[in-house]
Amino acid sequence: MADRLRAMFCDHLSLMRGKYLPASKMKSDGTRLARPTFSVHWDKDLILDAPHTKCREGIPDMEFRWDGAEIRDGWEPNTKVVTGDLYDSDGSPIPLCPRGALKRAVADWQRHGLTPKVGIELEAFAFEIAEDGSLSPLHAPGGYVYGTGPFADPAGFTDAIWNRAEEAGFRLELITAEYDTPQYEFTLAYDEAVKAVDEMVLFRQMAREVALEHGILLTFLPKPILDKGGSGLHFNLSFADAAGANALMTGPKGGPAHMNDLARGCVAGWMRHHKGLAGLLAPTVGSYLRLQPASMSGYWCNWGGDHRGVTVRVSEEGGAKTRLEHRMADASCNPYTALAALLQAARLGVDQAYPLPDAEAGDCFDRIDAGHGTAGSLSEAMDDLEADTALGDALGRAITDHHIFMKRIEVDKTAGLEGAALRDYYIWYI
Repeated sequence: MADRLRAMFCDHLSLMRGKYLPASKMKSDGTRLARPTFSVHWDKDLILDAPHTKCREGIPDMEFRWDGAEIRDGWEPNTKVVTGDLYDSDGSPIPLCPRGALKRAVADWQRHGLTPKVGIELEAFAFEIAEDGSLSPLHAPGGYVYGTGPFADPAGFTDAIWNRAEEAGFRLELITAEYDTPQYEFTLAYDEAVKAVDEMVLFRQMAREVALEHGILLTFLPKPILDKGGSGLHFNLSFADAAGANALMTGPKGGPAHMNDLARGCVAGWMRHHKGLAGLLAPTVGSYLRLQPASMSGYWCNWGGDHRGVTVRVSEEGGAKTRLEHRMADASCNPYTALAALLQAARLGVDQAYPLPDAEAGDCFDRIDAGHGTAGSLSEAMDDLEADTALGDALGRAITDHHIFMKRIEVDKTAGLEGAALRDYYIWYI
């Protein structure tokens, strides 16, 4: 039996905060933390006026609770891990809880008789840590896209991540080298929305900690090396109906020609709320170094079939594998909040019968049909999110307003930072 429990939740900055607790807590239980954790910024500054945090009301507690059935093997010796939900002192859910926002979005879809399911792809860069703490990209001169083995990863840290993931019960689908060396992709198995994101946030934490044991800082920042490509977080979405079948499926074939009304409504919702979604899916200053035209990053408000230049890719795989891939997010986002926003925008598209624009016919390099892209900066993205009241209301007014408030402060705090200075503002955390 494990000696201790590591209980963690994913906060507004996408940091995994929590506590080590004794084995006696390995049941349905909880612990208390300061609610104004949601007032803390990257530089550890306490933002007293952050909305809904009660900083000026005595810095009270919030309760962090988990389900004992969800406790799982950890990656540290004699340690189990779990994540859970946040509650106020009166027992009501805290509206700032990202996992709670995703649960609300799932419940909204379940009232339609559908259960959202998701597969998650993450990309990350590897940096070597020198004795003085300085960072340099992992030296892998023989690396290339879809590379495997020691030329792609001479440090062997991805092998260590794979082995530790297997021991801890993570369901990895693949690890491979990405387009820009030293960049890597990790893909996790499909599951119901909350379970899939639970798996993702714990895996991301585990991967960073295992890499650190090998002297590697693994970062999921969107653009840590300016002259290389960006790192994304792709959500592959489908819905299970009451019988467990894929509700997007129309037959053995996929792609735009075989979309049903549900698929068309979801994509229409994402197109209508494209600019507002960016502020939640791409929520750091460096996100807008990645979100650029001709970058295959989810910049353009467009969709299509087997086309990596579009934001929403309708998979050509049909049958049980029918799915919609949303390609805008990066892993500096809180993935619970990001997926909740995607689900709510898709639901609005279905419920409001938004018209679906034509599929992208251009190559997204020299020719483009899309009329607009995302904002060009985090500041502008917050303006777009604030203006998209339908999306903000659907996600939850409190969590949306808090996000906008904190991100505008982030814009001010990072003003004037460029290159390595901007990278280093975030890199030890994400």
